[in-house]
Amino acid sequence: MLKLHEKSGEDTVALMADIGRRARAAARPLAVASTKAKNDALVAMADAILRNEQVILDANAIDMSNGGEAGLSGSFMDRLKLTPSRIKAMADGISEIAALKDPVGDVIAEWDRPNGLHIERVRTPLGVIGVIYESRPNVTADAGALCLKAGNPVILRGGSDSNNSSSAIHACMVEGLKAAGLPQDAIQLVPTTDRAAVGEMLKGLSGSLDVIIPRGGKSLVGRVQNEARVPVFAHLEGICHLYIDRSAKLDMAVKIAVNAKMRRTGVCGAAETLLVDRAVASTHLVPILEALRVAGCEIHADAEVTEAFADASPATDADWVTEYLDAIIAVKLVDDVAGAIEHIETFSSHHTEAIVAEDAQVVEKFFNEIDSAILLHNASTQFADGGEFGMGAEIGIATGKMHARGPVGVEQLTSFKYRVRGSGQVRP
Repeated sequence: MLKLHEKSGEDTVALMADIGRRARAAARPLAVASTKAKNDALVAMADAILRNEQVILDANAIDMSNGGEAGLSGSFMDRLKLTPSRIKAMADGISEIAALKDPVGDVIAEWDRPNGLHIERVRTPLGVIGVIYESRPNVTADAGALCLKAGNPVILRGGSDSNNSSSAIHACMVEGLKAAGLPQDAIQLVPTTDRAAVGEMLKGLSGSLDVIIPRGGKSLVGRVQNEARVPVFAHLEGICHLYIDRSAKLDMAVKIAVNAKMRRTGVCGAAETLLVDRAVASTHLVPILEALRVAGCEIHADAEVTEAFADASPATDADWVTEYLDAIIAVKLVDDVAGAIEHIETFSSHHTEAIVAEDAQVVEKFFNEIDSAILLHNASTQFADGGEFGMGAEIGIATGKMHARGPVGVEQLTSFKYRVRGSGQVRP
């Protein structure tokens, strides 16, 4: 398991510079590694995680104990916790990534010019990727596997709260690299809890880092976006909306609302605001809210909703812009789909929005007029996940508009270059 390096100051600067140099040195051999070698490494990683389940659970128990003593929130503890089923899902995700098509070398487009030149646009690795994350130890596996598949070395900086868990998982990733004969420095876990390490990554490690991906709370992501000197793939928060249209089937609306909010409240795809068409307030509103209440959800609502549902608390302006990551939801009545779109475009973080409706024209209006990374029809917002999109896993959900948007999987972790083939052409 990784040995923690607890010194700080100049020592951390030197440590991070060395990590960056080693990652850069691994970039070229990894970029040209065969698909078989990468897949062999991924399969070995998945096997190692399953074989070391108890080691990982024991490490996670230490993190959970420390988190409890530190008074971490329930949603934070849920993201931190590992179980046998979550460990299996982690291993399965790596195996799914191994089964994906290798994006490196894929010809995205090709065409011929009148002068006889043949031009190809070809996928290439992005380079060295830095991932900074909080609490979720599974990111160690997801990010390491995805970056490897796309031919990118990765430097992982997990939160101190998940250090023991991440170290145990990282050891399995290194075991896979060794088994396939790939550079062990292709997946590195920063071995210090010194916050100065993050600052060094944000500076780019003297040119060693090509991209940074933060995954965590608003303060972490905001700091990365504000201070990073290299490109960033990120979203600040997931203020996700679920709209129930007048054409929605009640049973479906109830089922989707409860799942979207309560399946896992601590994930970024959890619904935080429920919008209900005023036209069906008398038929749909109370059954949906009652189902949420029974599931353990606290309801903050506008005046019309609190009048119809006594168990709701009055909402404040802050409720419409809060990512609860907890069993709390804000509820509001709106005038048809246009009212829903207006509210979403005003308050959304442009992560994920869903509509429950049977009217095809309403659905098209919702899809066409809302500018969020993921839009769903008659499905839970909890499907905002790279694994559910068939990507094997994801590093995160990007809400920006440059390069990557939505789930960041293997294809999003590549760039491209042009290959131009001629037969002696010169430019006049």
